[in-house]
Amino acid sequence: MINDNKSRKKRNQSIRMRRTTVGVLMIGVFFVFITVFILSQGDDTDKEEDMVQTGGVQAGVDKETGSEGNQKEGIPEISVPQTVEPTPEPKEDMQAKQRREETIARAELLAAAYDYDAATDLIRTIEGYETDTALQEKITAYEAEKASCLPVNMDEVTHVFYHTLVVDPERAFANQDKDPQAVGNNQWMTTVSEFLKITEEMYDRGYVIVGIHDLIDVTTDENGKTVYKPAQIMLPPGKRAYVLSQDDLCYYHSYDNYGYAAKMVLDENGKPVCEYIQADGTRVTGAYDVVPLLDEFIEEHPDASYRGAKGIIALTGYNGILGYRTDSSYLDINGDLNEDKKAWLRENPDFDIEKERAEAKKVAEALKEDGWEFASHTWGHIRIADSSLERLMTDTKKWRENVEPLVGPTDTIIFAHGQDLGKWGGYDESEAKYKYLREQGYDVFCNVDSNLYRTWFGTDYLRQGRRNLDGYRIYKNMIGMEDNVSDLFDAAEVIDPLRPPVPLLP
Repeated sequence: MINDNKSRKKRNQSIRMRRTTVGVLMIGVFFVFITVFILSQGDDTDKEEDMVQTGGVQAGVDKETGSEGNQKEGIPEISVPQTVEPTPEPKEDMQAKQRREETIARAELLAAAYDYDAATDLIRTIEGYETDTALQEKITAYEAEKASCLPVNMDEVTHVFYHTLVVDPERAFANQDKDPQAVGNNQWMTTVSEFLKITEEMYDRGYVIVGIHDLIDVTTDENGKTVYKPAQIMLPPGKRAYVLSQDDLCYYHSYDNYGYAAKMVLDENGKPVCEYIQADGTRVTGAYDVVPLLDEFIEEHPDASYRGAKGIIALTGYNGILGYRTDSSYLDINGDLNEDKKAWLRENPDFDIEKERAEAKKVAEALKEDGWEFASHTWGHIRIADSSLERLMTDTKKWRENVEPLVGPTDTIIFAHGQDLGKWGGYDESEAKYKYLREQGYDVFCNVDSNLYRTWFGTDYLRQGRRNLDGYRIYKNMIGMEDNVSDLFDAAEVIDPLRPPVPLLP
C-alpha cells in the first residue's frame, strides 16, 4: 500500500513536469512568433520608407497594389511629386505675338525717322489696339513728338558733297612732290576716317539728312503749269536739315592702285557694299565708301535720316558707272580711247559689256531701293559754262544711251568743276543751254560753292549750291585760312593724321 502511494506520487510529479515543460515550450514558441511578427512589421515599414525615398516604386512591386496585386492595409498612400510640362502656346497665338512685335518695331523706326503719322497708322493695324494700354501709350507718344516739331527754314538747308573716299591714305597721298594724281587725291578727296568723324559730329550737332525732293512742294496752277514751292519739313527742336551727294561714283581707271574701292557690289543680303583691292592684290568686300558707311550709320542712328533719305549719286559715264565698264566706247579697242581704257581692255580680254551692264543695273536698283537717288554729272564731266550747246547736246545723248538705261530717268543735274549756267538767282530762261536741259527733263540744278547754304526756288525748278567737304576745304579750315565748315564740324578734330599738307590752288 505504501509502495502504491509512492508510485502514484512519482507519476503525478512526472505529469506535472511534462506539463510545465510543454507550457514553457508553448510560451517560448509564442514569444518567437511575436518576435518574428514584430520583425516582419519593421521590415515592411523599412520598405515603405524606401518607397518614399525612391519615388514609390520598388522593383517588381506595384506602388498602389503591392507585389500580390492586392491593396496593402495599414500603409498610407504616398503622393509622389510629378514634373508638369507647361502647356505649349497655340501656334496661332505665337504668330500673332510675333506679328505684333514686328509691327511695333517698324513703327518705332518710322517714328525715329520723324514719320509720326505713318508710325501711328501702323500701330492701328494691330488687332485690339483700341483697348491695349501699351499701344495707346505709343500712339500718344508719337502724337506728342509730332506736336513738338518745328518747320525747317528752307533758306538754311545746306548741301554737302564728297568724292570717292580714300581707304588707304598712305597709298593715295604718297609722292606728293612728283605724282600729280597723288596731289589731286590730297586736294579733292576725303578719307574714310574723315567722313566718319564728320558724319558723327554733324549728327551730334543735330543735323538730319533730307532728300533734295523733300524740299519741293510741286503743284499745278489753274493753267496746268507746274509750280515749285518750298515744302514743309517738320523736325524736333534742335534738329537741322541737310542734303548730301557724292560725285563721280564710277571708280575711274585713274583711281587704280591708289587705295580706293574698285566697284559697288551686293552682299549676301542684297545690300550695296564695295569691293576693295588691298595693296597685296587681295579682294575684299565691305564698307569702303560713302554709300555703305552712311547706310551703316543710319541703321545705327535712324534719327540721322528724315524718312529714310540717303543722298544723291552723281554719275558720269565715260569710264562706266559704279566700277563697271558699261560705256559703249569699250567696244572698240582700236577707237579713239584713252590709254587707260586700252590698257584695261588688254588686261580683260573676256570683257562682256552686256554682263557689265546687267551687274551695274542690279546694283543701281538696290541703291534706289535703299533710298539713294541718281543725278547726271554729265557723261564727260564737262564744264557747263565753257561748253557749247552742241557739245552739251552730244554729251547728253551719250548719258542717255549709256547711263540712263542702267539707273533710270532723273530730273537732277549736278554740274562739275564748280561751274553753272549763270550768276546766283533765277536762271535766264532764254539761255540756250538752260532751255535745252529743261527740254531734256531737268528741273533740279546743283553747282559747287563755299557758301553755308544757297537754295533758290524758281517758278518750276530748284537750284541749290553745294559745299565740298574735301581735303582742300578741311585743310584750309584746319590751318585757319578759311572758316566755312565750323557750323558742321571742327576741322582740326576731323582731319586725318595721315594727310600731308594740302597744296593750295593758284
